[in-house]
Amino acid sequence: MAPVEVANCQDVWRAISFKTAHARDATLRAMQFGHHPEIWRRFPELAAGTLYVAGIRPQVSVATQAERFNAIAKSRLDAAGTESDLPEIKAWRAVFSRMGLKPTQYRCASESLLRRFRKEGALPPIHPLIDLCNAASIAYAIPVAALDAAQIAWPLQVRPATGDENYLSFANEVEHPEPGEVTFADARGQAHARRWTHRQSGLSAIRDGTASVLIVMEAVHASAAADAQALRDALADAIAEAWGAVPQRGFLTAASATFEFG
Repeated sequence: MAPVEVANCQDVWRAISFKTAHARDATLRAMQFGHHPEIWRRFPELAAGTLYVAGIRPQVSVATQAERFNAIAKSRLDAAGTESDLPEIKAWRAVFSRMGLKPTQYRCASESLLRRFRKEGALPPIHPLIDLCNAASIAYAIPVAALDAAQIAWPLQVRPATGDENYLSFANEVEHPEPGEVTFADARGQAHARRWTHRQSGLSAIRDGTASVLIVMEAVHASAAADAQALRDALADAIAEAWGAVPQRGFLTAASATFEFG
């Protein structure tokens, strides 16, 4: 009987190992970010750079890296006059108009940051990763979203809302995106943004306990593809310099619409 018991034991362990590997593979496959085909149909000019980085901690100084980006932003604003004259911002304003939004009422995140930077000469410190992403965003005038990966039910997709999604505001209030509104929606129906690049969610905001982060950079102007990749690479290098972590890089187009990571 002993050989039979051993064989059965081995079969059980093989089955457990298979199930464990299968579950691990499923988890890895679920760590995905992308855009719904409807987004690419409506906005074929879109180009998106992505980064995934683990090993983030708050006890890091990014002053040197942020200052480099701030200097670029200041130079561009001095040359353009105001943020609304930058081609990246003009393009996002046009997209917001196409979505039925008033561009001066709902601004993309990079325009809001540039506007504050122009008026106050600096951006307030929040968290070193957010400070770095904000500085990179104003340098390139491209919206940058940084999301706590642990707070997302993967996969995550930019898509039109159904109206049933739950969005947690920074005031800790639950909102529901309007049907058709472009949002970042996860597998549990949690909305991680309002009006696409206008405002992120408090649920997946970067905090001191955040360790792993998905960063998304979306551009829609004429040189969006080249500029989104340049921003992605500059931000990845700055993160590596500050944290010693090497981010995974992605670039999304209609032909290559999914970023898998983890």
